[in-house]
Parts: sequence; structure tokens; C-alpha cells
Amino acid sequence: MNAPTSSLARLGFALSLLLAIGMAVVVGTALGFQYIGGYIPCALCLLQRQPYYYGIPIAIVGAVAALVGLPNWMTRAIILAVGILMLVGAGMGVYHAGVEWHFWPGPATCSTTASSMTTNAGDLLSELNTIKGPSCTDAALRVLGLSFAGWNVIASLILAAFAFWSVKKTA
Repeated sequence: MNAPTSSLARLGFALSLLLAIGMAVVVGTALGFQYIGGYIPCALCLLQRQPYYYGIPIAIVGAVAALVGLPNWMTRAIILAVGILMLVGAGMGVYHAGVEWHFWPGPATCSTTASSMTTNAGDLLSELNTIKGPSCTDAALRVLGLSFAGWNVIASLILAAFAFWSVKKTA
């Protein structure tokens, strides 16, 4: 491997890894709000996590591809795929924020039947059949005027921009 290819491979590795870490921080924060903060996600909140769940391993594959010396175009294509996933995540966040602001109706899967699960293990099985997540139309928390969905839009756009910049930087 010659020197320019080696430096591009190292850069591709580092940028792919940073992208995976950034996505892990975002989805980890959402999981922290859920499991530590007690904010139960609605159906759209859970759906917005999927681009991260798919994107993190894909970005790690990009880092491994660069690390083992696969052609640079492969690492770039993988990073590009992650950027596209983050754009999809941003679109999902825009849709969810629009539902919260009542710009358009939410999906029928969103409900308002319960706010939390039981802490009694004996009641858990019966409640699994009756408890639904919170409504997608009500923001659980707003920080600086943005709900979790709004912050997801910002995080997804930043990660998408970073991915696209990384593709350009590793050319």
C-alpha cells in the first residue's frame, strides 16, 4: 500500500469510527432518557431510532473496510450510505415534529392508553397486552422549544453533513 492510499485509509477509518460514535451517542442519549429519565417513547420515537440502529454497524463496517485496506471507494460508499440513512432519520423527525405540532395527523399506531409499565412482575404479562406507548401527538419534553423529534432532526442533519463531508474528504 502506498503512502497516499495509507493516509486515505487511516482518514476513512477515523471518520467512519467518529460517525459510528456520534450515532451511538445520539441513540444512547435517547435510551438514557427512556431508561434513566423515564420518558417512554411513542411509536414514532422508536421508529426514528432505526436509522441509527442500522447506521452504527454500517459505519463500523466502513471503519473495518478502511482498516483492512479494501479499496477507498468501498469505505466512501459505506459512509455515503450512512449519510443517506441519517437523511432518512431527519425526515422521520420532521414528520414526527409535524405530528406533534398538529400540522398533519399521526399514524394509527400511536395511542394514549398508558404512561408507564408496571413495576410488579406478576402484572407484567397481563399489562403487555393492554398497555400502549404514549401518544405521538404530545411531546414528552421540550428543550429550547424543540421536542425529542426536533432534536433528532438536528442531530441527524449534523451526522448526515458529517458523513457527506467525510465522503468528500476521503476522495
